[in-house]
Amino acid sequence: MREFDYVIIGGGCAGLSLAYELEIHEKFKNKTLAIIEPRNDYIRDKTWSFWKVAAHNFEDCVKHSWSNFSINIPNQTKYIECDNFPYQSIDSGLFYQKIINTLKKNTNIHFFKNINEISTENSFVFNSVSDVSDSKNDLWQHFSGIEIETNKDVFDDQIFNLMDFDCDQRDSVHFFYTLPFSKKKALVETTWVSNLNHPSNQDYSTQLEDYIKNKLKIKNYEIKFKETGAIPLFHPKNIKKINQMEIGTAGGMTRLSTGYTFMNIQDQSKYIRENFESIEKVDYFTINSKYKILDNIFLKVLKKNSDQMPEIFFKMFNCSPSTVINFLSNKSNIYEDFSIILKMPKLVFLKELF
Repeated sequence: MREFDYVIIGGGCAGLSLAYELEIHEKFKNKTLAIIEPRNDYIRDKTWSFWKVAAHNFEDCVKHSWSNFSINIPNQTKYIECDNFPYQSIDSGLFYQKIINTLKKNTNIHFFKNINEISTENSFVFNSVSDVSDSKNDLWQHFSGIEIETNKDVFDDQIFNLMDFDCDQRDSVHFFYTLPFSKKKALVETTWVSNLNHPSNQDYSTQLEDYIKNKLKIKNYEIKFKETGAIPLFHPKNIKKINQMEIGTAGGMTRLSTGYTFMNIQDQSKYIRENFESIEKVDYFTINSKYKILDNIFLKVLKKNSDQMPEIFFKMFNCSPSTVINFLSNKSNIYEDFSIILKMPKLVFLKELF
């Protein structure tokens, strides 16, 4: 069986981001790489969105960028500017095309559909795949979205709606999310924070249809794209193996309180590239431990006080936009952390400390 110096298990966002970061810095000039990915074709299947708090490799894959956003609860709306940290949305189709075209130019890089096609005995493995099949009762951020196109101008493409909590909560946490790509096109998503046995994931289509018709007041539209997904709001359990490093969500790159992962993957890929020659000896790249502590408290509050979460999220944005964005993006300083904490309901959070 063929052997490779390095193996990446999973050719999704994390695996391809790492492969691209290493390739553009010529790490496979004299080394070989196998990428294990079962899909037959790389087509648009996801939308990754985030605040641009640092440079990244995929500016040419950005579908749209916004410097204004809103968040609302029943009878209240906040309008917020984010000029310093624009919110960007990546088209996964463009992302895949860019990376695959680059990797194919290197004859030292090969794709396989099954790990059994190669030998990994003498390889260093980067694994982005975790088994979460027994975790349906844990907390997830699950969602379904459709990109719609109207026959007339209905959207303001200069502002996006980050969270609309003015909707049925069903004893959970639920909001809608609208990204207008143009005056006639937008991605509208219904998003839930619950376990995967919650009935909310049985009628996504009805939720979206009702929201678009009754809240956005749009009756005539064409669906151009659909996506459905689930992000674990817990760190998957991995068995540590010699000469193997977990990456992406499998490697703890998902921020548990928000589900944000894309920019953390880019930071992790850069770290691996910078330490590539001694990768067998370096420590794992991790999100700062203070966020793990704060996120664990936050999720405990969420589980026991789901009815208060819309108000809690809303009050968080009473801080300056830069403070909130830095906090949500793992870039906050101590002053910003305390600014966020002071906006939270004290008694509810204190109960979860003990």
